[in-house]
Amino acid sequence: METLYEGKFLTLVREGRWEYCERVRNTPAAMIFACTPEGRVLLVEEFRPPIGAQSICFPAGLVGDEGPESAMLAAGRELVEETGYEAGELRYLFTGPSSPGLTSETVAFYLASDLRRVGEGGGVENENITVHEVPLAQIETWLAEQMAAGKSIDPRVYTGLYFLLRHV
Repeated sequence: METLYEGKFLTLVREGRWEYCERVRNTPAAMIFACTPEGRVLLVEEFRPPIGAQSICFPAGLVGDEGPESAMLAAGRELVEETGYEAGELRYLFTGPSSPGLTSETVAFYLASDLRRVGEGGGVENENITVHEVPLAQIETWLAEQMAAGKSIDPRVYTGLYFLLRHV
């Protein structure tokens, strides 16, 4: 494997004909599929420079970006930071690659339940996150409206909806 570039957070490597990114600290991520007891899906929106657009996704973040922690602890922390909700229970679902042709990063997925509001959300100081609470019964229409308005919907939103519809 040949290192082509190493930045503060990412390394670009070449292995044979493949060029891909690795996180400098090989940091995995966690994503949380969450719906309030009142049936509102919790989604977050923020500007993503790589695509030059607002992106809508389930709450997610890096594991260990604030010190050593498990993926489950990171999932709980990110849920509170980004949405202002705390989960009474986090159920591990699976781990998979975020974009296997581009990066070695993996994402652990969790289903949150027994949610209660404990704060405002919106992320930490360097984040500008908008929290959306969308009734599950209206989510398809709402997502279509957001796409029509030029926003990007992370495809993992549909993965999360699959799990929420089966378990809510």
